[in-house]
Amino acid sequence: MRINIKATGIELTPAISDYVHKKVSSIEKFASNPDAVAHVEVGKNSEHHKSGNVFKAEVHIIGGGLDLYAVSEQADLYAAIDIMKDEVVHELMHEKTRKETLARRGAQAIKNMIRGINIFKRRP
Repeated sequence: MRINIKATGIELTPAISDYVHKKVSSIEKFASNPDAVAHVEVGKNSEHHKSGNVFKAEVHIIGGGLDLYAVSEQADLYAAIDIMKDEVVHELMHEKTRKETLARRGAQAIKNMIRGINIFKRRP
C-alpha cells in the first residue's frame, strides 16, 4: 500500500510521518490488495478554538476494490491518528463480512436451485 501524507496547519515532522506510516501500514494486513493508495491528511482543524488545539486526522484509501474514508478530531494529534486507524480497520472488517455474507447467500441460492432441479428428476 502506498501512503501519501499531507499536513495542514502544522509542520510535518519526521516523528509524525513515522507514526502515520506505522499506523497506516498496520492497516495493510487487513486490506488484501497491495495496489491501494492511502491519502492521509493530518493537521490542525482551525486556529479559532478558544480552549486548546483541535487536531484532525483523515484517511482515504482508494484502489484494489476499496474506497474507504475515515476522519477523527481530537485534542491530541496522535490520539486522532489512532482513532482514525481504528475506524478504518472497523470499516475494512465490515466490508469483508458483507462480501462474505453476499457470497454465502449466492452459494445458498445456487444450492437451492440445484436441489429444486434434483427434485424433479426421476429416480430409477
